[in-house]
Amino acid sequence: MSTPHWFDQGSLVLASNNKGKVAEFEKLFEQLKLPVEIIPQGRLNIPDAIEDGLSFIENAIIKARHASKISGKPAMADDSGICVPVLGGAPGIYSARYAGEHGDDTANNAKLLNDLLPFRKNGEAIEGMFVCVLALVTHAEDPLPQIFQGIWHGEILEAPRGENGFGYDPLFWLPELQVSSAELSKEEKNKISHRGQAMQLFRESLV
Repeated sequence: MSTPHWFDQGSLVLASNNKGKVAEFEKLFEQLKLPVEIIPQGRLNIPDAIEDGLSFIENAIIKARHASKISGKPAMADDSGICVPVLGGAPGIYSARYAGEHGDDTANNAKLLNDLLPFRKNGEAIEGMFVCVLALVTHAEDPLPQIFQGIWHGEILEAPRGENGFGYDPLFWLPELQVSSAELSKEEKNKISHRGQAMQLFRESLV
């Protein structure tokens, strides 16, 4: 493994206050065994950034720069969501606040199911994909953020299944495994998910 110069600072801020995301990242970073301390931004009392970009990449960079500027440390941000082609890519970057209130998983899931009702025909599957973009900045004005992207393909169920995960996991069906994302263990999910894919690219960038 190479030693990027941001390792020298000894810590990396994880620019998220989403407990589900933080838990997944902590597990993924634990597997990476990086010689740095991973600090969730909440521990530094860093508030959420204003996400006013028009893409996952833009918002990930905005969040990473925000956390780095306040902390003075390198920062990594995740911007992720679910995209449904028949809805023009929605919920997309608005996934966390699709129903209005940020982070209301139950309401977001209900709105997605309702929005898909006109497209349910003869039991045909409705394609969906989870997208994750990671942005790593070594400092707040880093002119060359590192970007890592993962896309996880599946289908959108007609009703929630499973008790694990968070967000839209109960609605995300994996036909090849015949389970929903919420029926996978955290370890199983991390091996194949959009976030796991992006983290794998990050891991490969260190070699």
